[in-house]
Amino acid sequence: METLSSATGAVLERIRAALPEAAFQAETAAFLEEPRGRWRGQGVVVSPASVDEVSALMAVCHAARVPVVPYSGGTGLVGGQLSESGAVPVVLSLARMARIRAVHADENVIEVDAGVILADVQRAAADVGRLFPLSLASEGSARIGGLMATNAGGLNVIRYGNARAQCLGLEVVLADGTIWNGMSRLRKDNTGYDLRDLMIGSEGTLGIITGASLRMMPRPAEEATAMFVVPSPRAAVSLLGVAGARLGEVISGFELIHRQGFDFLDETGLSYHAPFAQTPEWSVLMKVGMGAGSDPTDALAGVFEAAGELVLDGVIAQSQQQADNLWTIREMIPEGNRRIGSVSSHDISVPISCVPEFIDRAPALLAEIDTFRINCFGHLGDGNLHYNVFPMPGKTRADHEHQRDAVKTTVHDLAASLGGSVSAEHGIGRLKVGDLETYADPAKLTMMRAIKQALDPRGILNPGAVLRA
Repeated sequence: METLSSATGAVLERIRAALPEAAFQAETAAFLEEPRGRWRGQGVVVSPASVDEVSALMAVCHAARVPVVPYSGGTGLVGGQLSESGAVPVVLSLARMARIRAVHADENVIEVDAGVILADVQRAAADVGRLFPLSLASEGSARIGGLMATNAGGLNVIRYGNARAQCLGLEVVLADGTIWNGMSRLRKDNTGYDLRDLMIGSEGTLGIITGASLRMMPRPAEEATAMFVVPSPRAAVSLLGVAGARLGEVISGFELIHRQGFDFLDETGLSYHAPFAQTPEWSVLMKVGMGAGSDPTDALAGVFEAAGELVLDGVIAQSQQQADNLWTIREMIPEGNRRIGSVSSHDISVPISCVPEFIDRAPALLAEIDTFRINCFGHLGDGNLHYNVFPMPGKTRADHEHQRDAVKTTVHDLAASLGGSVSAEHGIGRLKVGDLETYADPAKLTMMRAIKQALDPRGILNPGAVLRA
């Protein structure tokens, strides 16, 4: 493969000639830093407003062998949206592609540009009495293209699935500027390879997602939220079984929270409404949504009664405000983590029945490296844990920088030994390329590299992300 060229000089002139002046904006820190401040990127920011403009940009970059790094909402935590070294890339911002193209309420389908912010899709669905169920802490800034490109998860996966499950079709610009119009509204289409699923989760390494045809769902007529105190993660898994047996698929959230999350909120001055007089060691935040005529509050009370010794205490929200207060706790935990500053953060998944074993074994293994605080929380309903390791009071993550790789390896080795994944919902980006090489099946890597070579033979699409450049 020939060396990639930087987006400078004559190449920039060709890009400017191909696009209107409005596509060019100043380079700002927002496009060149990731949320935790661990890396700083480089690049020339270009913001097309249509699929045709993206196509024109890609054609120039392909001909000149200039790398292109797609930039969606910038909320990714694995470095997929920036390039620190090598040839200076074009940073392709989706911010100006922010149009709701069409809403087909009778079909439960909404068609959007890739740059539409998730919260805006949720509102557009609500306006026609529907639900777009993808929900995560960054929904006020995360954009649809990035969410599809990373196959994002979030709070509702237990009931509705991750981003892949919400998508019917995509519009994608390939490396050479070719436009693939796959904006299907069909539920059933067996005409060959599923290119939609190939692009979802590819993190901009196979094509630039410019549009998406998304599924909307019926909006639950009645919802209720409860927080239950449980004696252990093992009890939490058993509680999930009890709840599932009683309620079926109406459970839309089942989050495990350790007391360290509450302690970090207190330590960093983040305000919340404490649901219990004493902070529990372990708790579960549960949400259900049911049809008209049902009483989800009674349903949660029934779970509490049926759980027996699995639940030590509980509170069931009696108003929407009380429910919001409970969910605010969960949504603020990542901000508390950010303010403390982790030694190493991990987005892992293991089979649900193995979650207790992972939580039991990991602290002792980490103690062989040093003394740490651990904030373990996450989507127990789908086996996804955010297992984050922090310095003790009086120390900072800089004091443990030399141990970060050892901490990460310890956590990832344990997850892999239990049949888990080192990337549950945040993707591979550039941060976890080595981890993918270490833990992935060799045949899978061979197939991935073959696909990358076929669709991006010049290696210009987000080079260094997912697969080593």
